[in-house]
Amino acid sequence: MTSPEPGPGDKSPVPAGQVRAATAQLGPELELLPARIATGDKAAFAELYDQTSTRVHGLVVRVVRDVGYAEEVTQEVYLQAWRGAAKYDAERGSVLSWLMTLAHRRAVDRVRSEQAAIDRNSRYGRSNVVAAFDTVAEEVDRRSDQRAVLNCLGSLTEVQREAVALAYYGGRSYPEVATQLGVALPTVKSRIRDGLTRLRRCLGVS
Repeated sequence: MTSPEPGPGDKSPVPAGQVRAATAQLGPELELLPARIATGDKAAFAELYDQTSTRVHGLVVRVVRDVGYAEEVTQEVYLQAWRGAAKYDAERGSVLSWLMTLAHRRAVDRVRSEQAAIDRNSRYGRSNVVAAFDTVAEEVDRRSDQRAVLNCLGSLTEVQREAVALAYYGGRSYPEVATQLGVALPTVKSRIRDGLTRLRRCLGVS
């Protein structure tokens, strides 16, 4: 995932008063750390992390609302800080304000990325399941025997039948089926795929 690198002077995602108060608590030596980090000083970087990571991580958690993602984003923020320490300008804002801006932008990027992935899976799941069932429905209509599909549904395993029914008759996307059944998304995709394959074979649909 990539995102434009925020400048140190960008508006902080939290009230300026809170950032100033937090910076005062951390001490003036914090403002000297980026210059040391820019020279490759790992001890300075460790000190920066120790003094600020709790606040940065807390902000990220509030945005992404997922502890696992928050840990990943926090690591990305500090990697960006390590690589971009030379760009920090104390006249444009405090170190904490700079880090919080990086964190907020990274967190928003992650939320947008995850939502886009969910939307893609939903569209894919609906289009593929509906298309497959349309083929089955056409075959049933051609035969004028609606009992055929019921008989063939009975040939599926219980887990296949449950997943297929939720996806088609229930109108749910793959991610929604996975959530309702409490199983992983790849497992749901596999059950539906195998179930539809059985239906086609049972009905003689190529």
